[in-house]
Amino acid sequence: MSAPSPVRILVLSGTFLLCVSSAADAQINRLKKAAADAAERETANQVDRMVTEAVQCAFDDPRCIEEAENSGKPVVLIDSEGRVITDDEGRPVTDPDQAAQVGGSAGAPAKPGEGVWANYDFVPGETVLYIDDFSDDRVGDFPQRLEWIRGNMEIVEWEGRKLLRTTGANSQFSILVAGGVPEQFTLEFDVHDPATEQGTWVLVAEAPSNFSNYDGTSFNFGNWRGSGIWRERQPLSTVQDEIISEQVVTARLMVDGAHAKVFINETRIANAPRVELVRGDRISFVMDGRQDRPIYVGRIRLAAGGRDLYDKLASEGRVATQGIFFDTNSDVIQPESTPTLREIGDMLEDHAELSLLIEGHTDSEGDDAHNQDLSERRAQSVVRFLVERYGIDAGRLDAMGLGESNPVGDNATPEGRQQNRRVELVVQ
Repeated sequence: MSAPSPVRILVLSGTFLLCVSSAADAQINRLKKAAADAAERETANQVDRMVTEAVQCAFDDPRCIEEAENSGKPVVLIDSEGRVITDDEGRPVTDPDQAAQVGGSAGAPAKPGEGVWANYDFVPGETVLYIDDFSDDRVGDFPQRLEWIRGNMEIVEWEGRKLLRTTGANSQFSILVAGGVPEQFTLEFDVHDPATEQGTWVLVAEAPSNFSNYDGTSFNFGNWRGSGIWRERQPLSTVQDEIISEQVVTARLMVDGAHAKVFINETRIANAPRVELVRGDRISFVMDGRQDRPIYVGRIRLAAGGRDLYDKLASEGRVATQGIFFDTNSDVIQPESTPTLREIGDMLEDHAELSLLIEGHTDSEGDDAHNQDLSERRAQSVVRFLVERYGIDAGRLDAMGLGESNPVGDNATPEGRQQNRRVELVVQ
């Protein structure tokens, strides 16, 4: 047996230094690695035992989960490929909402009405009043279609998209609304605010000359004061949401008369049944950016709302919806479509006499034949979803694609093209 490695103690200016030879270092490293390997094997064994003893349910199959829990058996959740969904430490995830998020990022696409989308109830207005993603603006300029009020703002490119960057305190711009802001409307925009003092405020009124003196109802998106709804500088409903300071999120505002709801991504953060909005001819954004912490605003969409789907169908025989979304150049329905699909499904369940033709429409961008094929596949995808999810008799539903042949808006404008990309329901 070789002699143990020497340990030497040196005294330098009153300081003791413990010096271990390289051989001892290597031995310590081997011991650390062995301990880590043993811990990893034990974790793996625990996971194996748990998976073997548990019932495996798809993370988006609530019936399987409920039946397993009622029988007293443990449950592990699997993705669409049959793989057990695990957390960062390699342990099986047992919470369905967490599994939906992890499973979606691991390759299982999110589906309408499942996971975090189950309680999502934002329905975009069907008449587009303003839409812009700044794609036609030059980097370094202020957006052509917005009204500049004050402050330092310019277009920048960030992670493959164009955003409006604000580096000045109390910067302000407005969207002018011909005919005034309607009683029922929705507003959507992308925003990233790295915890600045004021946040990003949205005002539904004639633009005030000095925001600090504004005492009306406003909507705030930022962590410092809390995202939500404010009245006379006091919070009606707020929540701290750190995600807005970490990444670009989609902020959504839904107003119906005096009832207002506010969302960040798929999460509703405020619901106020009674707010006082003095509607003017614009919607204004006020941002308190800084040089070291700029605020970014992206794609903005403002739309007027409409009547209940069934009321409009009963009176007019058809209704267009802007609330069914698809992946780009695809017939795959996006989870943001949940509220509109739920409304259609509930309507069909409540009115057994109702039969519908589902029409798919596109704008004029791209090849005519491609648009025709895409619109047909999208209409068929909606029918398939309603049959599979709600159990609607397939004989009550027909699908038709009309491509770009029946525009309702001007394809020369962004608003018109958005208006033309729609799904229509027609009474048969």
